[in-house]
Amino acid sequence: MDSIAWVQRRLIMHGFDPGIVDGIWGANTRNALIAFQQRSGIPANGRVDNATLHALRAGWLGNPPGPEWPPRIALDYFPWMQIALLKMGLHERRDIIELSKFLVADGRTLGDPSRNLWCGDFVQTCIAIAIPEAPVPVNPYASREWMKFGQAVEPCFGSILVFWRKSVSGGEGHVGFYYSEDSESFHVLGGNQGDSVSISKVHKSRFLSAQLPAIGGPYPRRRITSAADWSKSYDEA
Repeated sequence: MDSIAWVQRRLIMHGFDPGIVDGIWGANTRNALIAFQQRSGIPANGRVDNATLHALRAGWLGNPPGPEWPPRIALDYFPWMQIALLKMGLHERRDIIELSKFLVADGRTLGDPSRNLWCGDFVQTCIAIAIPEAPVPVNPYASREWMKFGQAVEPCFGSILVFWRKSVSGGEGHVGFYYSEDSESFHVLGGNQGDSVSISKVHKSRFLSAQLPAIGGPYPRRRITSAADWSKSYDEA
């Protein structure tokens, strides 16, 4: 990965929008970098100097949205969770422009999220930005294809969870990230849940697999028990 693409990916991880990750130093990237420098309290000169590099390499700036979990130290292990949390609440109709820009930020997309089932697109974008060297499924938009990603693990924070839809033996499914769980459901951070990026409960009876990248890490294997009142999701169409 070239240096400009690296800067673009780090800006996205910190919540700033350089446009598509294309390795081209354009106005969008420079403007995003200046905004990042201003927020970081370093000289806003639009240059990737030593102070800016140090800030870009750092983890989360400020407090992530949502409950106290996950703490920053956990998010440092799972950069794709940082990215997913930053997109919480984006809706496929109300926020169509911002959501579409994010889904194409890694250079590929399924298309209009208001017309497509985009849970796989969301997972693919988060993973591709966070760990671009990790090979994703040939068809990352088909939820069950994520059962072939990386290594199979027991469900744990940050893992990719795959579920069946309509029929366990059929071809339809849903995919998102493990956030926490209770006795009956996994609390899934993902896209196309209530037409938005949200945390929703998915019953454990629908669970097919949990996956973590086969490269990078080591990834802590932690199960988070919570009775958080996330809304129940039955069918993510």
